[in-house]
Amino acid sequence: MDAAPVPRWHAMPAPEVAARLEVDPARGLASAEVDRRRARHGPNALPEPARRSRLAILLGQVRSPLVALLVAAAGLSFAMGDVVDACVIVAVVALNTVVGAYQEGRAERSLAALRRLVVVQVRVRRDGRDHVVDARHLVPGDVVVLAAGDKVAADARLVEAEGLRTAEAALTGESAPVDKQPAAAADATDLAERGGMVYAGTHVTAGRGLAVVVATGSTTELGRIATLTAAAVEPPTPLARRIDGFGRLLLVIAGVLLVVVVAAGLARGLDPRHIVLVGISQVVSLVPEGLPVALTIALAVGVRRMSERGAIVRRLSAVETLGSVSVICTDKTGTLTRNQMTVVEVHPVGGARVEVEGRGYAPDGRLVRDGAAAPPDGATAALVETLALCNDASLAARADAEGGWDPVGDPTEAALVTLAGKAGVDVAALRAAHPRRGEVPFDSGTRLMAVRCDGPAGPVVHVKGAPDAVLALCATVRTEHGPVPLDDARRRTVAAAADDMAARALRVLAGAVVPGGDLDGGLEGLAGRATFLGLVGQTDPPREGVAAAVAECRAAAIRAVVVTGDQLATGVAVAREIGLARDGDLARTGGDLDRAAVDALAAEAGDVTVYARVRPEQKLRIVEALQARGEVVAMTGDGVNDAPALARADVGVAMGRSGTEAAREASKVVLTDDDFATIVAAVREGRIVGRNLRKAILLQVSTSIAEVLVLLGAIALGMPLPFTAAMILWNNVVTETVITINLVLEPGEGDEMRAPPPPLSEPLMGGTALWRAALMSLTIAGAVLGFYAWHLDRGMPLAVTQTAAFTVLAVCEWFNVLNVRSARHTALDRSILRNPWLVGGLVVANLLQAAVVFLPPLQAVFRTAPLPLVEVFAIGAVGSLVLWAEEARKWFARRNAPR
Repeated sequence: MDAAPVPRWHAMPAPEVAARLEVDPARGLASAEVDRRRARHGPNALPEPARRSRLAILLGQVRSPLVALLVAAAGLSFAMGDVVDACVIVAVVALNTVVGAYQEGRAERSLAALRRLVVVQVRVRRDGRDHVVDARHLVPGDVVVLAAGDKVAADARLVEAEGLRTAEAALTGESAPVDKQPAAAADATDLAERGGMVYAGTHVTAGRGLAVVVATGSTTELGRIATLTAAAVEPPTPLARRIDGFGRLLLVIAGVLLVVVVAAGLARGLDPRHIVLVGISQVVSLVPEGLPVALTIALAVGVRRMSERGAIVRRLSAVETLGSVSVICTDKTGTLTRNQMTVVEVHPVGGARVEVEGRGYAPDGRLVRDGAAAPPDGATAALVETLALCNDASLAARADAEGGWDPVGDPTEAALVTLAGKAGVDVAALRAAHPRRGEVPFDSGTRLMAVRCDGPAGPVVHVKGAPDAVLALCATVRTEHGPVPLDDARRRTVAAAADDMAARALRVLAGAVVPGGDLDGGLEGLAGRATFLGLVGQTDPPREGVAAAVAECRAAAIRAVVVTGDQLATGVAVAREIGLARDGDLARTGGDLDRAAVDALAAEAGDVTVYARVRPEQKLRIVEALQARGEVVAMTGDGVNDAPALARADVGVAMGRSGTEAAREASKVVLTDDDFATIVAAVREGRIVGRNLRKAILLQVSTSIAEVLVLLGAIALGMPLPFTAAMILWNNVVTETVITINLVLEPGEGDEMRAPPPPLSEPLMGGTALWRAALMSLTIAGAVLGFYAWHLDRGMPLAVTQTAAFTVLAVCEWFNVLNVRSARHTALDRSILRNPWLVGGLVVANLLQAAVVFLPPLQAVFRTAPLPLVEVFAIGAVGSLVLWAEEARKWFARRNAPR
């Protein structure tokens, strides 16, 4: 009989599960039955994520109102017979498309280099025998045999378990291994607390087990999360929203401009056909042809800078979006913390409490007391040795270039081995000198483990486990004068110490010994015979640099929120330790989210800093609640459980080294060093890119408006047109582009992380930028039109007059690029030398302008005429007027700024 569509396997007794799936756990399925079930259920694999084709990547680059305006301008130019102009505009669009597609394809190739293609093998019982098969060949009803170190390849219901523990951090966010046993759980039990189930995507850290597969492929919890990820709707980026607004604004201005030009021309009695063509040419000149290329290059430069800092950007638009982030939702385990259990405190009852230095599994560090090194005393040494002997884990040195140590076995036990190394204990020699003769594996019911070892003075039973469970076995406590009775006062002292450590979110273990003891009577036979040794406290420590990164986020008005599957107390403790949570901040659990209405969830989302015991679909609700408040949300994470929220967030940031493939596929940015601080560096780069984009837009828009004002002024005053169509195109495509693409290479001004992110409602140009654009446009238009009128009054040839006006416009742009580099700081310093690319761009722009003015072949194309040397100096002086006007504005702005 096949499985029901949505059975509650965790709530069924194990025999009922086996009966419903028609399998005998002692023999497993028959081979013929396996083939039938595989034909129905398919392979045990998740659907491969669809890869974007090259065509899709190319088309993605042209979905922009600005590019649409360029295409429309090209069509108008072609309709007017300006084939050359139309071809140049099309070439600009093509260049923009190729550069953007190349960068995104390069990011995908970098991500592919991170993928480790591993074929998972599992041990399965079929036809009464155990076989090793490819995990893809598992079917519902298969009986899998589990042992320490095995990966769990499908969701399965435990039938047998002996000391079984699994690491589920990638699925639930729980940092500590979870005890497993075959007992059924209540129907409403949370995923993280279903002790009778093992899940795909997790692995066994200790013990042995036998389980019946109940779900494979997309029907597993892992597959359900993958379905949530695929269904998550990716929101438009802030840049896309602002570009849309900017494009609509240009369309409105272009329409108004066309009406004004045609009306003015008709009022002066000009030929209607001619004036309509002039109006269309003005609309074409209004479109900043070089802006899409500048935008793409700015984003591409941001991609390169971020990759140098360890962040691979998969979507160009994510670069600017990072600069707009106002909230970072971060997983705790493996993101804020190292996902490496570490003993930080030892409390031997018969000795002094000591702290333990060092992080991770490297057995390097000191035991310290009052800030000074404290060699282990007798009480500490006895406790450390017991915890190392009552232990199945070990450490393995990595052979890669970075070195380091990896745990072999349960991380909690590996941390105790690390402690022993820091205390100067050679664990291998200790275990050789005290060979194990018997054991009682750890059991979640008793919360104890015991081993019997030989020693120089005879056999000794070593016990470790939960403090209250160990205390229940003890009749004495070790002191420097030997064992003394464990009276009520001493029990209260030990219990208070354990409670204090637990209140600080430490995982507390206790140790005890039974000299001359045996395990013939099991743990019950030890009751009243054990001597209590002391306590140790473990934690999953924060990553180095996380506290500083959180402080930088706070200074930049970016809120960090912990979203974890771990316990609430643990999440709050870590948040407080790194400075993320403060007094008065709220903390919520997944249960609270289930009871909260959508409006209520969004209303309090601005005050919550920790969400704990959260399921994948609840992470989506958190992201959506924050977005409903107008926040730009980044979600960082590395587990399978993070993937749906990563996809839904404005910027999903996955860990590339320890992260799962599901997380990387769902993200827009992948951190190659798994360092939370890298996300802050990426935000800083995003803000630099965003600021440079605004500089480029200010430069191009002020120039385009100035051109229009000059042409309108000439028409209104009855003057000949000051520019030929070729001159306008040269200025828009060559002069502007050469300096703009180097302007977007500007380094940061140093204050990027000392101001809040721009709100979503803020346009690409608003507030101060509009006033600056108005001042610049009017100054440039006045300078060009005035110089042009002066030449006409002097009776100079039209070609020379137009060339002079054309060159004044170019010189104004060169000075204006110095203006837009900063809204407050003067351009009359040496800061431009920090951007040698811009210096080079200005030199190239000067040479190109000289070529178009003085070289005969170009003179014929652009209808220019050579200018005398004295005219060149006059043009330089007039062109600098825009610099002095903006310098005056900056001086007043600095003078009136609040101190």
